[in-house]
Amino acid sequence: MQAITRAQKALLFLLIVFVTGLCLPGAKLVPVINATSSDWNSDTFWYEPWGISGVHKGVDIFAEKGTDVISPSHGLVLYTGEIRQGGRVVIILAAKWRIHYFAHLNHISTHAGSYLFSEEKIGSVGDSGNAAGKQPHLHYSVLSLVPYFWRIDSSSQGWKKMFYLNPLDYF
Repeated sequence: MQAITRAQKALLFLLIVFVTGLCLPGAKLVPVINATSSDWNSDTFWYEPWGISGVHKGVDIFAEKGTDVISPSHGLVLYTGEIRQGGRVVIILAAKWRIHYFAHLNHISTHAGSYLFSEEKIGSVGDSGNAAGKQPHLHYSVLSLVPYFWRIDSSSQGWKKMFYLNPLDYF
């Protein structure tokens, strides 16, 4: 019987990590405290035309400025900071190899490299970035690192649907 090589062990380890990530349960939780379905428009996911990005790849949850934003799932904070369009943003890698993107925050309560538990505060609703001067809201997107090829369609940027998931399906 042959011994397992170092490369085979590394590949097996990566496979176990990948499968474990897919098996972790994802929470079904609205990331804005006390938000209800009347606080968002369910037709805005993949709405076009939508500014520079062309298609709105998330949902905007409206709330008073300063309302707590919480993590809908356990996850590793990959990035906190400011970007031009999103303003103050937090990006979390969570269960099922999904990226959760939170934009237009008023302030950020976490930092890159930290591990968050479901319902842990990540910041507050704001109007930063290209939401300046508009009603405070959280722009929330969910992206899958594992492509869902069957979701591709002929709509504008329809090939990106294999990665962008409708956040409302997780509330």
